[in-house]
Amino acid sequence: MRAAALYRLYQFAAIFTRSLATIGRSVLLARSIIVWTVRGIVKGNFAVGETITQAVTLLRVTTLPAILVAIPFGAVVSVQVGALVDTVGANSLVGAASGIGIIRQGAPLATGVLLGGVCASAIAADLGSRTVREELQAMQVMGVDPIARLIAPRMLALMIIAPMLLVAIVAVAMLIALTVSVWQFGLSSGGFWSSFGAFSAPSDLAFAVLKAETGAMIVGLVAGLRGLEASGGPRGVADGVNSSVVLSITLIFLSFLGLTQIQTMFFPSQVA
Repeated sequence: MRAAALYRLYQFAAIFTRSLATIGRSVLLARSIIVWTVRGIVKGNFAVGETITQAVTLLRVTTLPAILVAIPFGAVVSVQVGALVDTVGANSLVGAASGIGIIRQGAPLATGVLLGGVCASAIAADLGSRTVREELQAMQVMGVDPIARLIAPRMLALMIIAPMLLVAIVAVAMLIALTVSVWQFGLSSGGFWSSFGAFSAPSDLAFAVLKAETGAMIVGLVAGLRGLEASGGPRGVADGVNSSVVLSITLIFLSFLGLTQIQTMFFPSQVA
């Protein structure tokens, strides 16, 4: 019994130590990305072409999923909220409840899941395959830093496409919510937008963009680190991809929870 307890304690200590080491490496990677990005922009030698290429590639593989996610999400939110407020005779609040729910929670979460699922797996797989083929070591031998050449452009590309995905999801989800509200609950389009405008505030959109950018940075760090540390051939690349997706989505949800609490504390909903 005592030996088993000591073994479990040892396992916990080992996991805790590895977690701290991973956090430390993530901080160092974030520092390197910031340094190389600022240095490249100041000197005018930042990999702009690679950034644009990655942004276009990631946007191409996430745009259609974003629209497909937004359609049922907007419909479900409108139906559930509309059915609830209809029972108390407050149909005029459908627009406010649906719009605030979409902008504050739904759209940022959908954006984070897309970034953590599609983008994280793509970046981790690309970098991991380069690592196991020793391409990154070859770049270092030639005097090219892989962080400046590969990871920093991908991080900036993620931060560029994150607000675009957010806006696309908000637009499609709001359009679907408006359609459902008008057809199913008999609410006029003017009443929908009027109630939404009465309860929404610019801070709602600002925090939504902040959440999207936070998710982009998390995905860039996690996928970049897992890709750089991939080892063991194809199995190592697959493990890195899986862990990058799981960690990215988990950290995105936790960070969104914290940002939501900050928004609720300092920017509560008020009637205009």
